[in-house]
Amino acid sequence: MTEVRDFLVAWRADGCSCIRKRFQRAVDDGDLPPQTDPGPPARYVTTFAYGIAVQAASGVGRDELQELGDAALRNWPLF
Repeated sequence: MTEVRDFLVAWRADGCSCIRKRFQRAVDDGDLPPQTDPGPPARYVTTFAYGIAVQAASGVGRDELQELGDAALRNWPLF
């Protein structure tokens, strides 16, 4: 059981790292303000994505998931 847990922890961390790198590239390319720390928005996106995946797997319907996505985007940008 520990092996599965460790695998999932590493998988989620890698996903967040990839998104963080993408946000950093957006900063470097001038698409985001230069003072933007890419860590918090990357964590926000991955936390939301993993959370909404759990909701979907638990049977939450498409319309409600869409409402959740819309609510998350109303809080964007974080910086």
